Amino acid sequence: MLPIKRLYYLIFTALLLISCGSDDSTGTSDDDPIVPDFLGEVVWIKTFGGTGDEDAISVVQSNDGGYMVLASTKSMDGDITGKSTTDLDYWLLKLDENGEKLWDKTYGGSEQDKASSISKTSDGGYIISGFTASIDGDVTENAGFHDYWIVKINSSGDIQWEKSFGFIGQDQAFKVIETAEGGYIAIGFLDVGQSGGEGNDATESSDSTRNSLHSLGDYWAIKMDSNGNKIWRRYFGGSHVDQGKDVLQTPDGGFLLIGISESSDFDITNAYGANDFWAIKINADGDLIWENSFGGSESEFAYSITNTTDGNFIVIGDTRSSDFNVSTPLGNADVWAVKFNSSNGNIIWENTFGGLEFDSARGIIQLENGKYAIAGNSRSSNNHVENNNGSNDAWMFIIDEDGNLEFEKNIGGSQIDFANNLTETTNNEIIFVGNTDSNDIDITINKGGKDILIYKMK
Repeated sequence: MLPIKRLYYLIFTALLLISCGSDDSTGTSDDDPIVPDFLGEVVWIKTFGGTGDEDAISVVQSNDGGYMVLASTKSMDGDITGKSTTDLDYWLLKLDENGEKLWDKTYGGSEQDKASSISKTSDGGYIISGFTASIDGDVTENAGFHDYWIVKINSSGDIQWEKSFGFIGQDQAFKVIETAEGGYIAIGFLDVGQSGGEGNDATESSDSTRNSLHSLGDYWAIKMDSNGNKIWRRYFGGSHVDQGKDVLQTPDGGFLLIGISESSDFDITNAYGANDFWAIKINADGDLIWENSFGGSESEFAYSITNTTDGNFIVIGDTRSSDFNVSTPLGNADVWAVKFNSSNGNIIWENTFGGLEFDSARGIIQLENGKYAIAGNSRSSNNHVENNNGSNDAWMFIIDEDGNLEFEKNIGGSQIDFANNLTETTNNEIIFVGNTDSNDIDITINKGGKDILIYKMK
């Protein structure tokens, strides 16, 4: 016979299970909702453009359930409205949840203005990055050939403020995000040789000597307040070309910067080859905490980073190497994912994805279900890539926390198609954006030249 306490415990447990089952047939509480399975199905595919060339580079879901797609355009016809010249401008499209265009706006001046990222802001608007060669139209200031051009807009796409940062050379912003305290940080590339060492607000006594020897280009981080006014600027790199591509704010208030480094001196202490992935951790004031390189003896190009479920990071891009950190080369160039820890940047795991041809990745996000979705492109039709529609397809795939491939799919036609960026929606679908030259197979309409490509999967 069971002891009376044990019997009471079993009765209580049984009643609790019955109660939970009657309240929630899935066995899950309201605080822990079930995330729908990713089915790998294409919901819709859309193209937008004019007779010139367009390229969609970034996408976010709007608060009303639609999508804000940031692109660059040379057209002044077709789906592009309010544009009367063929120079390159930022192009913003507002789509509904079915991918139908609600409105569009262009931003820029009479020269070349190229968009690079859009992020949501806490006031319901958006912050946009890119670079400009203009000094007219929407651009009120330009110091040289290319400047960072940061544009704050409201939910209707109206400019609230815009700021340029740069010197006489080629200075290009690739990402901007809102910070936890309500300001902004932008990361990109500073042509230090043309700035004459300007652009670093650090006060360390050694900086004047070090800065004068940074000749070709460095990561350039600019911290701004809520109105886009500069708080501090820092550049990091060596004597060759180093380009910052993405930024995350870390829980301690600092920032993680990733990108591409061609250098092997100054701030870079463990270079491997011609170009490496390069990760930098800085504090809230922009001071360097640690840095680490990942790569082989050939070239690696990093483009995007995400937080992981265990508090670390995954960076993605492509590799052409077969040695050092790159353990499993597959083809001419492979997608390369590296998971590294947050305390010092040491590698936890790395993995390559692709086939025998050229494969690359440009965007990664953490999904609600704890997996990771990656947007890129592929010329392959073997190994990890099941098929190929043409010379180059948009390619997406999903990996688990350990870097194992779980799903992959290509989208495209017989010409060149790319996926540049992606976002997960509130109902756990995934939106991908890029560009296409095709008008067959998966791509039914081409407006002329290169169009932006947008597709939804569930």
